[in-house]
Amino acid sequence: MTVYIDPPAWPGHGRMWSHLVSDVSYDELHAFAAELGVPRRAFERDHYDIPSHRYADVVRAGAVEVSSREVVRLLHKAGLRRRKGDQARRR
Repeated sequence: MTVYIDPPAWPGHGRMWSHLVSDVSYDELHAFAAELGVPRRAFERDHYDIPSHRYADVVRAGAVEVSSREVVRLLHKAGLRRRKGDQARRR
């Protein structure tokens, strides 16, 4: 199981956030997040939002640190990238 996390560089709700992704499947990503106690509500389209104070915990648990650009590349390569509005277009 390999999951990836980018640096906490995304502002929101008074804190900085990282994105946690898988390059294999959403099931793999959900399993990893569940093991860390990350709530399912933190899942957004194709990634989990991870607050900066949890970043080190996620890396210690095995997430590979990559750039934000690499996160997007990995999602595209795996066919797992979901942009805003994708679900509406599928209906």
